[in-house]
Amino acid sequence: MHTLQNNKLKIAVKNIGAELCEISSIKNNTQFMWGANPNVWNSYAPNLFPIIGTLKNDAYFFENKEYSLPKHGFIRHNKNIKLHEQTENSLTFVLFYNETSLNRYPFKFEFYITYLLDDNNLKVLYSIKNCDDKTMYFSVGGHPAFKCPVFENENYNDYSLEFEHIENAKTHLINMKNGLISSKAEPILKNSDSIKLTHGLFNRDALIFKDLKSKKVTLKSKLNGSILTVSYHDFSYLGIWAKPDGDYVCIEPWLGIADSENTNQDFKTKEGILSLHAGKTFEAGYTIEIHNNHLV
Repeated sequence: MHTLQNNKLKIAVKNIGAELCEISSIKNNTQFMWGANPNVWNSYAPNLFPIIGTLKNDAYFFENKEYSLPKHGFIRHNKNIKLHEQTENSLTFVLFYNETSLNRYPFKFEFYITYLLDDNNLKVLYSIKNCDDKTMYFSVGGHPAFKCPVFENENYNDYSLEFEHIENAKTHLINMKNGLISSKAEPILKNSDSIKLTHGLFNRDALIFKDLKSKKVTLKSKLNGSILTVSYHDFSYLGIWAKPDGDYVCIEPWLGIADSENTNQDFKTKEGILSLHAGKTFEAGYTIEIHNNHLV
């Protein structure tokens, strides 16, 4: 476990998966991250790479060869990630390709993730280098789970998610038998900028958005106001999810998405896949802002 703090926030990051597991107030010790109750969902904030979500039959094809990857890829739960650099206000972790990774993902890469504290903001920064002599294909994203309710005088139904803009947006439905994106979609934001949180909201798995105008979403309590805001300007997809009985909500910026039911499993043409030329580096990040009125 590695920790970092400034005069407002303290964070902790697990060695395994370089997984963020704490954001708390220095002054009043308020905890903002979900506690990873193993009886509900035993993760805090997995990092997703080189895929997001589920592959059809857990497999994909690249250059006519079949490969297999688990849901969300191989960063989460990975014991080979190492602390690369620590500064006064940042922690950077790295995973290098190896023979095992090449059997599942045929690209030579370096994957870096940095947690940077800046006043009341935590910036989560991804840097991915293509060390190969061919174009590399990948997705990357976050899966942070925020405590909800945060305070003892609240319940889950007191919370909502407030978006930056008025939206007319659909959620793309998941086939719960196989985890793939179905051809069905349903309106979820109808000329509105907010979604009221209820445990039943996630009875059919995650809300998946492909076309939001908003690049910020705020977790808001009707009793205690705005708690935190996630800004995701670099990301084209957004997932919102929790276990139906979980006292948390995941706000997930994604560059990529699970396979659709009708995919041909060709990795190069997978929806949302990114390409990176040989020797090049890709960077993207999102920010978690804890509102100052909860840090005093």
